[in-house]
Order: sequence, then C-alpha cells, then structure tokens
Amino acid sequence: MNDYFKKLESLVDKTELEKLEKIKHPTVHRFIYEAIVLCRPKNIFICADTPDEIAYIKNMAIVSGEESAALITPGHTFHFDGPQDQGRDRQTTKFLVPHGERLNPVLNQIEREEGLKEIFSLLKNSMRDKTMIVRFLSLGPIDSVFSTPCMECTDSWYVAHSVDLLYREGYKMFCDMDEVKDIFKTLHSAGRLDKNRVSLDWNKKRIYIDYLTDTVYSVNTQYAGNSIGFKKLALRLAIRKAHREGWLAEHFMIMGVKGQKNRKTYLAGAFPSACGKTSTAMLPGETILADDLAYVKEINGECRAVNVEKGIFGIIQDVNPKDDPLIYEILTSPGEIIFSNVLIKDGRPWWLGMGRELPKEGRNYTGDWYDGKTDEKGERIFPSHKNARYTVSLKALPNCDSALDDPQGVVLSGIMFGGRDYSAYFPVQEGFDWEHGIIAYGVSLETETTFALVEEEGKYEINIMSIQDFVSIPLSEYIRNYLAFGKKLRKVPLVFGVNYFLRDLKTGEYLNARQDKHIWIKWMELRANGEVGARKTPTGLIPLFEDLRYLFKQILDKEYTQEDYQKQFSLRLKENLRKIERIERFLQNQIPDAPEETFRILEEQKKRLLQAREELGEYITPDNFSVV
Repeated sequence: MNDYFKKLESLVDKTELEKLEKIKHPTVHRFIYEAIVLCRPKNIFICADTPDEIAYIKNMAIVSGEESAALITPGHTFHFDGPQDQGRDRQTTKFLVPHGERLNPVLNQIEREEGLKEIFSLLKNSMRDKTMIVRFLSLGPIDSVFSTPCMECTDSWYVAHSVDLLYREGYKMFCDMDEVKDIFKTLHSAGRLDKNRVSLDWNKKRIYIDYLTDTVYSVNTQYAGNSIGFKKLALRLAIRKAHREGWLAEHFMIMGVKGQKNRKTYLAGAFPSACGKTSTAMLPGETILADDLAYVKEINGECRAVNVEKGIFGIIQDVNPKDDPLIYEILTSPGEIIFSNVLIKDGRPWWLGMGRELPKEGRNYTGDWYDGKTDEKGERIFPSHKNARYTVSLKALPNCDSALDDPQGVVLSGIMFGGRDYSAYFPVQEGFDWEHGIIAYGVSLETETTFALVEEEGKYEINIMSIQDFVSIPLSEYIRNYLAFGKKLRKVPLVFGVNYFLRDLKTGEYLNARQDKHIWIKWMELRANGEVGARKTPTGLIPLFEDLRYLFKQILDKEYTQEDYQKQFSLRLKENLRKIERIERFLQNQIPDAPEETFRILEEQKKRLLQAREELGEYITPDNFSVV
C-alpha cells in the first residue's frame, strides 16, 4: 500500500480504514490525508454506499439540524441556506491559474499559488468538532466509457445527502478502478455555523477551481451550487478533459421524443436561464433523460450522450399544476425530496408561483417571516426565495427515460440551441449542416433582456452554447473542438435553432404560445427521421405550413392558420442583419482567434440576407422560399 495510506492509519478509525484499503488509487488516499491534516475534523466517515450508510447520512442531515423533517408528507425534508448564500456566487468563484497562464478574460481567475494560500487559510481547522464525510460518486453511468469518478470530502450532512439524490454511487467503481483514471475531487467546508445551522462567515465565501489537479475547493457556503463540486464547478473541469480527449461536456437537457410506431428520437438542447429549457425537457407525453448536464462522445461513428447526473436540483418558482403538472405532482406526493429556501408553514412547503395563495407568515431562510418583512436595506423579503430549489431523483418522475443508466448512452439525432430573441430568428429552424448550425445557432446564441429597448447597447447577452460562463479553455478552442467533433461522426445530428420569444414588431405581442414549443419539437423529430420537407431561407430550413397545421391539430387540437404561419415565419431582414453585426462585433472583441469557419459562415449568411433583401424586400413571407 502507498505511503499516504500508511499515514492515514494513525488518523482514521479501523472500521473506516478498512473501507479505504479496498481502494488502491494513491490519489484518493493522498486527497483524504491532506484534507484531514488541513481541516482537522473530529471524526472521519467513509461512505461505502451500503443501504445502512445511506440511511445514516439522511438521518444525520436531520440530527445535525441542516435539514428538518417537520413536513407532513413522508420523505420530504427542507434545508435553509443563509440570506447571503442563495445562489451560485460568480464573484467568489475563481480559477486557480498557474503563473504565466491566462484564461479568457471574462472568467474570474487568481494566480494559483496566491489562491491556494488563501483558500487553505480559510479551510484550516474548519472541520474542528465536526465529521468529515467522504463520498465516492460517478459522473455518468457506472461501468461506461462515459464514467468519470469523483469524490467529495465535506463536513455538511446536507451536502452528503444531496449528492446521493443527484449522482450515481461510486464506491465500488473506485474499488475496481486502475491507477490511470482521472478523478474529480472536491473539498468543502460549510465553515462556522450559526444557531440556524447556516454558514456564519459568508463574507469569506470562496469557491476555487484548480484545473491542474482537477480539484474544487469550497468554503463558508452551503448553497448546493457552490458546495456540491459536481454541478457547474466540475463542468469546468470536464470541459478541459473533453477538449483534451476530443468529446463534448455540455450544458444540455436530453429528451426522448415519441414518433410513429413507438419510435423514440433523442434530442438535446442548450438554453440560457429563463429561455425554456426545463419546460422543453418536461413536455407531456415525452421522456426526460437529462435536465442540465450531458457528456457527448463519438462511439462507432454515432453521436452518443448520457446524463452526467441522476437527479434534479431544480428551481421551484412557478412550478404549478397548470404549467408543470408532472413536477408539481411529484413535489406534492410522498417520496424523497429536499426543499431548500422555500416558506414552511403548517408542515408544508410554499413557493412563489405555485398556483395557490401563500400564507402571510411562516419560516423561511431569514428565520420567522411575515408579510411585509424587509431586509437591512429596506427591500421586501419574499416568502420563498426566487432561487428556491428542490432536489429529487429523476427516477421519481413518471416520465423518466428508461435509458437513464444505459452505459452506452443514447444516440442524439438532433441538438437545439434556444435563446430569448424578440425580433429576429424564427421559432424553429434547422441548420444547413453541422458547421452552419453550430455557428449560426450555437455560437450565436443570444438573449435579449427587454423588448422595449432592443436597440440599446448592452441589452443583448451572447452566451455561446449556453455554456460560456463555464468554459475554462480559450473559447476559440472550445468552438474548434465542437466543429471537429462533427467531422468524426458517421451519423451527424441535425442542429436546430429555437426561439420561443418572437414578438410582433408593431404590437409587442408574443407570436408563440407556451404550448407551441411541443410542435417545434415534434417537427424536429420528423426532420431527424426524414419524414417532412422544409423551405430554405437565408438563415436555415423552416417548416412547411401543411406540416405545422397537421401537428397543431394532432398535438394541441388547435387550428393553425396561414396568418399564424406568415407572422411566425416571415423573414425579418433588418433584424437578422443587425443580429449578425452584434455577433461579429462580439467575436472580434472577445474571440478574435475564433476558427476561420466562424467568420466565414456568418459572412455567407449575411450575403444571403442582403441578396434576399435586394430581390424581395425587408420582410419576406415564407411562401417566397423554395421547398427542399
């Protein structure tokens, strides 16, 4: 056995040491040893994923006070983060960058040695009088080419419980693992806790990512997006690994769309916040395989993907029986669910937009709450935080896809990129090929913040592939890897652009109803299987009226008219040209070394638009475009 294991013999009880002895990887022993020496926990608990140990963790989350079971629905617990710890903290999340290196300037970063010195000083003795819990997990299905082993040392029973709902248990995989596997590691301490069992030193919150050692350090925070190292934090590490090895680590939902004769077609989608990602993944009658993160690899020429996770850490605001009946039913039925930062009253969780009148008092993340309560700045405190969450296993959902744990993954037939574009892009369109779709819809993914001020500078946010905040390699290399990935495929997924937010330029009214997205998804399924035609426009391929009329009647029992089609699929030349100008300006300022194809494809699209305007005018109805 290696030297680090021998050093652990004097620090870890015999029972726990026997569990570690079955793992031969020296990296594991070193990480645990160094975490113990740094954080000085009173006890060490190694979770080997037995049913008794999992039950023990759930119980300790309640005994410790980090969770409460004081809810009337069996299996439901709730957790509060502190008032200053209610979301992913961009400001204090930084990359540790070795001297002489620089990442993209939009990413927060600190010189590595300086950052390590700071984070270690905050973690020093942080677990005194507490237990260090060690969890072994897998990102992606077990025993799969997609499997990425990961481990977390934490002093939070809430975190240790949450990862059991979100990730696949990996202790056995670690025991069977050879010594060459990369391991993602997280060291987390909630730090000092106040009487409400929330992090006291929130002003010393730090979340640092060391990509040289594939390690996340997190301290003085409990919010799961900061404390669970395998959400967006490990995504940053996975992107680097994917780039090295030639695959994709993506901010994707994946859904199974049902077609004719029991056919199921898998589509992935990337959407910035509030652009329809979850509502698309949860469309009634279809299945959900992933809601947030996916690994995508070329296997025998096919584009295959898996869900990195096995559960959902979802935003609960506006989940109600009308708009989200499946999730709402789960959240109000017996089963294992952790609610965080909601209002608790009469043994029930309450949240904003749940479709019911909320109580005028109760308990929330600020303590005793009453209607009209304000914070130290005089701002209103809502009964439930806008970023309140629920944590639940995907398998609790009746529409969970049966291939969730398939080690081979599923074949992706299409990838969609969707933003909040009030004025330019069609509700749905298909790229001419992989390169065009990736550049025109993925690299050009753009969200507008307001309709009234669409032309005001700074009101547009470009978010490449909806992953820009997490890309820990040069964006030019990220795009280059995407383009190269498509060339390796024998069966290339179609690439779609979707836009649920197109408005009438005169009235400002939305031209899509909330339910219409189901039609665009069904059209993509038919296109992926070669069963419907399309019209060719300068920006992509759009549906035929006859196909949409049939789908609207079949799926929504709704009459779809020529007027609807004309409004939704008329090409707006001026708005599309301005869109390209914004994208080109962004690229020139932020990614001047982007692949040549990026600028070429955008220039070609601009030329097609200019030619169409010269021939047909500023606004062109869809019947002017040829059928292909």
